[in-house]
Amino acid sequence: MNAFQVCLWVFAGVCAGCWLLSVITREYSWADRIWSVVPVVYTGIFAGYAGFTDPRLDLLFVLVFLWGARLTFNYARKGGYARGGEDYRWAILRGRMAPWQFQLFNLFFITLYQNAILLLITLPAGTALDHRTPLGPADVVLAVAFLACLAGETVADQQQWTFHQWKKRETSAGRTPDPQFAQTGLFRFSRHPNFFFEQAQWWLVFGMGVAAAGAVTWTIAGAVLLTLLFVGSTIFTESITRSRYPEYAGYQQRTSPIVPWFPRTAAS
Repeated sequence: MNAFQVCLWVFAGVCAGCWLLSVITREYSWADRIWSVVPVVYTGIFAGYAGFTDPRLDLLFVLVFLWGARLTFNYARKGGYARGGEDYRWAILRGRMAPWQFQLFNLFFITLYQNAILLLITLPAGTALDHRTPLGPADVVLAVAFLACLAGETVADQQQWTFHQWKKRETSAGRTPDPQFAQTGLFRFSRHPNFFFEQAQWWLVFGMGVAAAGAVTWTIAGAVLLTLLFVGSTIFTESITRSRYPEYAGYQQRTSPIVPWFPRTAAS
C-alpha cells in the first residue's frame, strides 16, 4: 500500500467519524474540530514513507505541524472543542433549510467536501515524495514566506481575540461596545487578514510541490478549492455581520475584503 492509499483510508475513516458524530450529537462542527489535525497526519504519512530522511518532506511536515499547532490553540481557546462549540453559521443554515436538506448538506458539504479539501491541500507532499529532488533556494524562500504568513495569521487571530474579549467585558458591564467589530491593526487593511494568511500558506505548500516536480501539477486543485471555500464562507459570514451591524457596510466600502491593502475613502 502506497502513501496516497494510506491517506485515502484515513480520509474515509475521518469522514465516517465526522458524519456519525454529527448525527449522534446533533452538532455539525466535527470537520472544524479535526481541521487542524488531519493535514498534519497526511503530511506525516508522506514524510514517513520517505523514512523522514527527505529534507523537503521533513520541512513540509514541520511547517504543517506548526500551522496545525497554532490553529488548534486558537480554536481551543474560542471553545471550539467544548460541548456546544458548534459554528454559529450552521444553526443559521438549519433555520433556512428543511431537516432533510440540511442532512444532505451535512453529508456532502460539511463532511465530504471539506474533508476532501483537507486531503487535497496536502498532496503537494505526495508530489515531493514522487520527485525527491534536492532542496533548493526556491524551497527556502517558500518556507520563509510560509513562516511569515503563519506569523501574520497569529497576529490577526490575536487582535481578533483581544477585541472580542474587550467586547465581552463591555457587554457584561452593561455598555454597548463601540465599535461592534474589529477595525484596527491588520483589520484596518483587510476585513479578513486571517483568511488571507491561511490561504496563502497552502498556496506556498503547493509551491513546494512545484519546486519538487519542476512543473505545475494537478494538485493545484487543493489550493484552488480551499480559496473557493473561503470566498463562499466570507460572503455568507459578511451577510450575517451586515444584517446585525448596518455600519459594517461602511467598513466594507473602505477596507479590502481579503488581500491586505490601504484603506479606501468611503463613498459619501
